[in-house]
Amino acid sequence: MNTLTVYRLGRVEYEDGLQLMKLFGESRRQGLCGDVLLLLEHPPVLTLGRAAKRFNIVASDERLAAEGVETYETDRGGDVTYHGPGQLVGYPIFLLPEGRQDVRRYVRDVEQCVIRTLAEYGITSGTIPKWPGVWIGQEDSPDARKIAAIGVHLARWLTSHGFALNVNTHLPHFNLIVPCGISEAGVTSLQKELGRPVPMAEVEEKISRHFADVFGLQRAEPAPLTRTVSVTLVRGKGAEARVLLLRRRPERGGFWQIVTGRLEPGEQPREAAARELFEETGMRTDVVDLEYRHAFAVGTVVPPRLVEENGFAARCTEGFEVRLGDEHDAYEWVDVPTALARLPFRGLREGVQRAIRALAE
Repeated sequence: MNTLTVYRLGRVEYEDGLQLMKLFGESRRQGLCGDVLLLLEHPPVLTLGRAAKRFNIVASDERLAAEGVETYETDRGGDVTYHGPGQLVGYPIFLLPEGRQDVRRYVRDVEQCVIRTLAEYGITSGTIPKWPGVWIGQEDSPDARKIAAIGVHLARWLTSHGFALNVNTHLPHFNLIVPCGISEAGVTSLQKELGRPVPMAEVEEKISRHFADVFGLQRAEPAPLTRTVSVTLVRGKGAEARVLLLRRRPERGGFWQIVTGRLEPGEQPREAAARELFEETGMRTDVVDLEYRHAFAVGTVVPPRLVEENGFAARCTEGFEVRLGDEHDAYEWVDVPTALARLPFRGLREGVQRAIRALAE
């Protein structure tokens, strides 16, 4: 029996999610891992499938920016859909065996995993032939409402993308689009149907079990994620705010970054952040927890090396003199737009933006 490893990743930036699918797909194709199910939440984002029509995004660019919603084009099937906090996104990275190499069957099986999960909450759901996804209510019913979107991609029977189940999702964000190009029906969530918030971990466990059952896979435990921290060091305020960037030595990649580092055994994230700040800049000060924890893959190695990072911020005075550690060969104080342009990773850019907001007062 083939194995299924389920990774519960929490928040994943959308572009990092695309990279995870790519790296796990390469690993699966090379036989370096078994089948994988990535369970995660994205920040607010609109994604366009191969059949998407731009006019199904009804919000202006200005409104999307005000709502903090980004837009991405993808290679999955379907039209435009929304991802955001409180929505469980699942990316099955499966290499379908000979007996299951049927696109329609694969889509039905993914739908069945969602339908079985909802049934455990006493919710009867199903499919509507003319519309993709998992629905509550009948096709001709005025209260038909979508609770899960399905959008998959298959290449030589390797799967990617998957499903998005509304658990505690902010449903008003669906008003930014015509979800999946369907204007005749609405959307719903587990929270709305049950009248209470639903623990995401609980839903993750149920759907993981159903994926293993439906696809005939033996669940395997994932390796623990490496835990790291980042710290944005800021001086000045408002338009005068400057962010410290450190350049890694050439043998360490040669790119610009903010303060980063791993947790040591037994260390808490805040302790690690303060220690790394001192080791990489010479500053001893309190750090501010940005309440930003996200997962991503480091580099492009396969199988991917997964990291969970906590973001922090700190402020320093104008007269502070940076003392570089062994990892870096240069530093610069730059304005925020320059920092965002230089930082190569989405998570570091998000950390800077959150730090500026947190230290604005």
